[in-house]
Amino acid sequence: MDLSTASTVLRLLADPTRVRLLALLDREELTVAELAAVLHLAQPRVSTHLAKLKEAELVRDRRAGVSAYYRANAEADPTLVALVASLRDTLSDALLREDAERLPAVLAQRASNEGWADTVAGDMERHYSPGRTWETLARSLLQLLGTGDVLDIASGDGVTAELLAPHAHAILCVDSSDRVVEAARQRLAHFPNVEVRQGDMHRLDVGGRRFDLVLMMHALTYAERPAEVFTQVAGVLKPGGRVLAVTLGEHDHRAVVEPFDHRNLGFSCDGLSAMARDAGLDVVSCDRLSRERRAPHFEVISLLARKA
Repeated sequence: MDLSTASTVLRLLADPTRVRLLALLDREELTVAELAAVLHLAQPRVSTHLAKLKEAELVRDRRAGVSAYYRANAEADPTLVALVASLRDTLSDALLREDAERLPAVLAQRASNEGWADTVAGDMERHYSPGRTWETLARSLLQLLGTGDVLDIASGDGVTAELLAPHAHAILCVDSSDRVVEAARQRLAHFPNVEVRQGDMHRLDVGGRRFDLVLMMHALTYAERPAEVFTQVAGVLKPGGRVLAVTLGEHDHRAVVEPFDHRNLGFSCDGLSAMARDAGLDVVSCDRLSRERRAPHFEVISLLARKA
């Protein structure tokens, strides 16, 4: 963000009403009428402020029938988002607290008029409703799976193994960090079918064990030699066994990922598939899973391959 942009944003945020609007829109997606009701302001005045905030890319809107819903723009320049967040997080003001206290009544009125599902149609995954979370969805769907013997490479502190353990015959978790391995052992101690070891994905030491499924959930971004990892994986899969690799797509944002100790800048589907085939695996699919809304808009790709 250059000096001119920063100055423009700071001038916008010098108006208390715009700060109040951003604080509300960071919490909820709201219409002009709803914002006016919370702020006790006329709708034309709210619309004027929103237009300026939208022009500065601080807010965005979406259409739902005849209504326009506004929300804080999480896809703006990261430095711009950080600037606004820094201001919001350091404010302590009675007016902002009163706005927050009035918000639930406005949302309740919306629900009684339209129904909750109608108000979030087309954007439902961003909105909370009691009991409806991504964790609940994942745990529910996992009940449909039977994964057999699983190897979880770069398993971290064991969150994936914790989800899979009730549906697997056995899971071996391997991670290179002693501290992370210890955290995983504590998390997974009550699962008798899970073992956690320290190890190197480039030189898998699993004895004679063979696996029905090998997981590499964001493991490859930490691989110095990813082609070698695929060779190692092919060697420990049972005939008919599968490998699922999920990783960042190819990008050029080295400065963003360096604090996370990434060893490379992601992969293309073609490159990932080639490494799997060179290791003797049959590629079932390789697709883009998601693209982050927040800049720099990292993409995540997923490869599924099978050993003949």
